[in-house]
Parts: sequence; C-alpha cells; structure tokens
Amino acid sequence: MIDSTQLSPHSTFALSLTRRRLLQVGAAGVAVSALSPWSLWAAPPGVLVNDVTQLNPIWVHHLCAPHTTDDMRQALAKWSGPISIGGGRYSMGGQIGTEDSLHFDMRQFNQVIRYSPKNRVIRVQSGIRWRDLQSVIDPQDLSVKIMQSYANFTVGGSLSVNAHGRYVGAGPVSNSVRALQLVLADGSVVEASRRVNAELFHAAIGGYGALGIITEVELDLVENVKMERQVHRMPVADYPRFFKDHVQGDEHAILHNADLAPPYFDQATAITWRTTNKELTVADRLMPPRHSNKLDQTLIWGVAKLPGGSSIRKEVVDPLRYLGHPVVRRNYEASRDVASLGPIATRKSTYALQEYFVPVAHLTAFIGRMASILQRHDVEAINISIRHSPPDPDSCLTWAREEVFSFVLYYWQHVRTTDREEVGVWTRKLIDAALSFGGTYYLPYQLHATREQFARAYPGAQRLFALKAQFDPDTRFRNKLWDKYYMG
Repeated sequence: MIDSTQLSPHSTFALSLTRRRLLQVGAAGVAVSALSPWSLWAAPPGVLVNDVTQLNPIWVHHLCAPHTTDDMRQALAKWSGPISIGGGRYSMGGQIGTEDSLHFDMRQFNQVIRYSPKNRVIRVQSGIRWRDLQSVIDPQDLSVKIMQSYANFTVGGSLSVNAHGRYVGAGPVSNSVRALQLVLADGSVVEASRRVNAELFHAAIGGYGALGIITEVELDLVENVKMERQVHRMPVADYPRFFKDHVQGDEHAILHNADLAPPYFDQATAITWRTTNKELTVADRLMPPRHSNKLDQTLIWGVAKLPGGSSIRKEVVDPLRYLGHPVVRRNYEASRDVASLGPIATRKSTYALQEYFVPVAHLTAFIGRMASILQRHDVEAINISIRHSPPDPDSCLTWAREEVFSFVLYYWQHVRTTDREEVGVWTRKLIDAALSFGGTYYLPYQLHATREQFARAYPGAQRLFALKAQFDPDTRFRNKLWDKYYMG
C-alpha cells in the first residue's frame, strides 16, 4: 500500500474510500452499468477510467496525476503492482489501462521545457495537447510538423501510437521527433534518439506504453504557411494516378486526403491544401476554443441516422461542405476539435474508428474488398478517409513497411454484447483482407484481432517484446492491448 505521507504534493492519488468516495464510486458504477453492455453487480474499490467510446470501463487501483518526472519516479518506487498510462483517452480498446494498476493520468503533465523559435524546435512534457502547443508557437508563425487531423490529443499519446495525419510525404509523427525522455520500470530516466539509445527510441514510439512512460518530447517545427483548399471529385479507379500526378510530386501540397462515401465507395473526393500567396479568407489564426461545431455535428448525424443519408450527403452535404476555395493559415486547419464530430458515445451506441494500411499498388482492389465486407454485414459506415505514407521501417510496430495508403473507417455501432461480437466478425474479415494484400491494421482501436492476426500484421513485435523482457522484466507496464497480445 502507498503511504500518503511519502507522496509528492503535486501528485493526486485515490488512497482511501471515505464516505464521499464511496458515494462517488457508487454513482460511477450506476453510470457504467448504463453505458456498458454488461452490468456491474457491485462497484469495486478504486478509480474508474474509460475512453471516448465508453466501451472499456476499467477499475484501476490508484490514480496519479503527475506534474514532474520526480512525481512519477516516487510513485513507481512505492508501488509494486501493474502500471498503466493514459493521455487524452481517444484510443478505443482499453489501451489506457488494466485492472488494479497504478494509473498515470498525464493530462496535467503539460509544460513547455524549452523552446527555440530560431531553431524551430520545442521540447515539451508529454501530456501537453497539440492545441496548447499551437498556442505557444503560433505567435512566432510556427506550426507543428506532423500531427493528427484534430488537436485534442496529447503529444505523448500521439507518440505512443505513432500517429499520422494528412501531411503530404511526412509519414508518422515519429519523423518529427528529435529526442524523447523515458521513465523505465525501475524508475531510471533515459534519453533516447536516433543516435542515443536508438533501440528504445524506435520501440517507445508506437510502443503503446510497453517499455515505460514517455515524459518529454523534442519536436521539429515548420513555418505556419497560408494554404488554399482545392477539391476534386473522380471515380475511385482514377484516384491513384491523380494522387501521383497532382499531390505526391507537388512541393506546394501540405495536407491531403480523399473521402469515400457509403454505400458503394466508388467515388473519391480529393481534398488538398496547397501553399498560396492569396489573401486570407479566414482571419482567425487558430480555431477559437469555443468554435461552434453545430453544423458539422448536424451533418454527421444526418448522414448516419436519416433515411437516405448517403444520398443526402452526395447531393447536398458535400457540395455545401466544399463550396469555394478558403484560404487559411496552416495552424487554423490543424487546430480542429473532435467536438465537430458531435457526441461520440451514448447509452446505446457509439461512433468508432478503424484503420487499415495497404501497399499503394493494391488501393482499388482493397477498396472493392472492403466495400463488399461492409455491405454484406450492414455496417453503418459514415466515411472512409484515404491518407498516404512513405515507408517507416525503423519502428518496432511499423504500420508502413513500404509505401502505403491508409483507410480510416468511421462508423456507428450499438454497444450490446451481440453488437460488439458482430463488429468483431467483420473487423477480422477486414484485417484478413488487408493482410492478403501485404498490409496491416492500426492498433489504437477495439481489440478484435486474433493473436495470429496480430503476429502476422506486426512481425516486429518480437523485437519489442525482447526489449520489454529486458527493461520491464516484471511486466509492470500493462494495458488491455498487452494483456491480450503479450500476456495472453
């Protein structure tokens, strides 16, 4: 048991079940019973953590919200059980926790360590959100080099999943990282880069907390350029040639993706943001924190829930959405909020994501296979977004062993046990389809893949597991992902 007298004053722990705490736990138990596809007969002691889908309630033993690296080291020294780590909590399969663990909530670990606008580099604590980092660097007209499409995620969480975005030719976020700091299971603090402790560097990025806690990150920055949006619609069979001729080789193309709309996915809407010298059409430098997302939320709801939603999208929604050629600063487009998607989870349903990576030569064949599987299983697909990435051979859990297109599937599902089982059935079929084309699938989402599928998709996991055995021999760092594929 942790002695509260020995803790740093900056750390927050749930240490005892006072009368007030018992009432809080009871209320949380009622909420989880309503949200989850199973019932909780009694709320166990501890603290409840969950992710954005509300599909993965996990009772951890204690919660630590550190402000300094020493807070973490002290907590690790006084706790002998399992350890889990959570950031923005946008993963969707329990990657943030495991039962009876000491859970590090990193969201208060969010300070800037060093910042050199002249050298275009910043070092931050890993719990800082991209949006807060943007507020620091925007006054010097600098921008994040690589990040996801939304700015709510923490930097450390993005590194832990080796996220990517829409940045043309940039690949995963690891390509913007100069160095990072790790706290290992024994409490030691290690600096890692491509030249120093390189094995730890390539294992920690995209390692889902398997080796330790990413505490500090040093990132490259780029110029906050003006961009103009251009939209082209075409048959999906024409998209590979369009991308090669008009996007991949265009030094002015900054952001790009192509949207495929249900139910047939035979038409592609390509959206490219290119540098420009034209006058801004949006004066704001960043999206305001209270920016109204009602229109986007209503559009997504209509496409998902109204009869004929796919036709409404094709004939009304997308033409309105992509009307004109707005000119904005790079930081404005990069500071989008996930609130634009609307409420993710309700008592009976949730929106969710999946992602698949396929070598570029197989784009159209995979789309056909994917569409067939989704139609056969009546999947409530909202959108598929196509991205591109160059090879990323160094990461232990690389999802791009060669040049790939990725397919981000956004869909809606009910949350009853039978519904989740059905999602598992068609998910495993999609994974098999990606594997059959020499591709893989992304790991931050629901854990429907079999252990055999995981092993085929991520042969480099054996390298990661060997390092885990070396640096975490007692398997202290745990979460549902590693409970299934490392310990299962």
